[in-house]
Amino acid sequence: MTQFRIAPSILSADFARLGEEVRNVVAAGADIIHFDVMDNHYVPNLTIGPLVCQAIRPHVDVPIDVHLMVKPVDRLIPDFAKAGANIITFHPEASEHIDRTLQLIRDNGCKAGLVFNPGTPMHFLNHVMDKIDMILIMSVNPGFGGQSFIAEALKKISIARRMIDESGRDILLEVDGGIKIDNIAAAAAAGADTFVAGSAIFGQSDYKAVIDAMRAELAKTVAKTAAR
Repeated sequence: MTQFRIAPSILSADFARLGEEVRNVVAAGADIIHFDVMDNHYVPNLTIGPLVCQAIRPHVDVPIDVHLMVKPVDRLIPDFAKAGANIITFHPEASEHIDRTLQLIRDNGCKAGLVFNPGTPMHFLNHVMDKIDMILIMSVNPGFGGQSFIAEALKKISIARRMIDESGRDILLEVDGGIKIDNIAAAAAAGADTFVAGSAIFGQSDYKAVIDAMRAELAKTVAKTAAR
């Protein structure tokens, strides 16, 4: 049976109360904290760095999933590993040597993953599946929170799921961008098992109610699959 994971993105949290925010969202049922890093170079926005990761690490026991939207990428990997990251993902376009970057992440004690934008082809995975612990499919163009889900991403999720199944490896399949209560089931049906949600969770007053509602939708997906 698929284990689903909810990964709230702190990009949408109240940064004036960030420690409290991550504690509250984990208490509400979050499985992972998603940490968006933007450099105003690879993407047109500037967010947070290793010091913020280090600051929130003592507040939660769940994994911290660092999504690097930066170019070049290698220089920051050891810093985030030291700051307490558990998973580090990056975009293939941001690395001169993808295999080397994946190995660098693993050498620093973290799980490694590749991120695919709506227009990025999946062939980058062909020769590195042995170094992949997570595949992240972007269902928006990266750079800003609060965007609407791009339905075409469902096809890419299905392709990634097939590649994971064929590899026989234990690889997480994460989706990020516009995930809400009303579309999380479609992403799960396409093959995703890990769901990043920012404004859909942090934009509400009751985090637990939102996460519980998402899990209820995911449970329906499991029931439909079992009934086939």
